[in-house]
Amino acid sequence: MPLPSASEIKTRLEQASTWAREAGQITLRYFQRSDLQVELKSDSSPVTVADREAEQWIRDAISESFPEDGILGEEFPEKEGESGFRWIVDPIDGTKSFIHGVPLYGTLIGIESGGESVLGVIHMPALDEQVYAGKGLGAWYVAPGAKPTPARVSSVESLESGLLCVTDVASFAQAGRGTAFERLQERARLCRTWGDCYGYLLVATGRAELMVDPAMSVWDAAALLPVLEEAGGTFTDWRGNSTIHGGEGIGSNGRVLPEVLQLIEAALQ
Repeated sequence: MPLPSASEIKTRLEQASTWAREAGQITLRYFQRSDLQVELKSDSSPVTVADREAEQWIRDAISESFPEDGILGEEFPEKEGESGFRWIVDPIDGTKSFIHGVPLYGTLIGIESGGESVLGVIHMPALDEQVYAGKGLGAWYVAPGAKPTPARVSSVESLESGLLCVTDVASFAQAGRGTAFERLQERARLCRTWGDCYGYLLVATGRAELMVDPAMSVWDAAALLPVLEEAGGTFTDWRGNSTIHGGEGIGSNGRVLPEVLQLIEAALQ
């Protein structure tokens, strides 16, 4: 299947940016509410009415505007498409932060075409920050109340001078990768758990050099790869492959990636 045209990507990117913001407003209606009910899914991960309502809203918007596009989301069954475009949606990335009233959660929208990630949106509803990108269209950062400006990764050359972000320290040991985390933490100038998609937004806007996850679903990753690559950085699996299907993720400014991969490889031997 031929790659989509720039106009096809741009049209969908404009909608995805708007829809992520509007779905984020739905989540804010439930954010920091004391009566929010939390359920556990079969994998013991939490879910709320905000997750489901926001995803359903996005799905309805996609189906109305692009009825032939496929949709994959975290909370509902996949809808097959015929156009070659597949939207990949995570209505609340960072549900654990969300249910604890912590603003470091986001709404993620990505699109695949021909197996390639062609656009992504990271929107932080409670912080009112957004980064969006389309293949060949650049990456753009929108600060609260401001116009879009180019999003660029930092020029830091070494992890020793960089900020490492992770979501959950315990998750590395749970995945059998505790030593890898320890090596990265020891090398980094600073390590913070500003995690989930916010860590990747920090990398894309030059405020962090590295964000690492030992386990990810495709809806966690789909929006991240185009954002980071268009911002001049990288999104890879733990072997350095550019993919959203690796079940893990490394977001970097590109300059520190060889060093990071070397540390990981040594730790996993």
